[in-house]
Amino acid sequence: MSFPIAAGLLDAVVLSVLEQEDAYGYRITQQVRSKLNVSESTLYPVLRRLEKNGDLTVYDRACDGRNRRYYAITPAGQQQLETYRIDWYAYRNGIEALLFTGGEGV
Repeated sequence: MSFPIAAGLLDAVVLSVLEQEDAYGYRITQQVRSKLNVSESTLYPVLRRLEKNGDLTVYDRACDGRNRRYYAITPAGQQQLETYRIDWYAYRNGIEALLFTGGEGV
């Protein structure tokens, strides 16, 4: 069984990947797909949205005679990632309380 992945969660995952190092689209896709079942076509709109929101910057770097587009997290993206992490902990704790204790002690 698989649970749908909301846009905000995908944004957080991509920002988290880029927190470690700048990366190009295919590399980001491979890192995310190694842990989550998402299609490659799902992540490129996420990258564009994050860039539009100012959470990522984009630059080109030559690689084997071609330009490769790299993504880098911005300070605003880092702040957004921290907000996502706080929200995720609250969300996860609430879900776990309901799933594993039937809501007792919530």
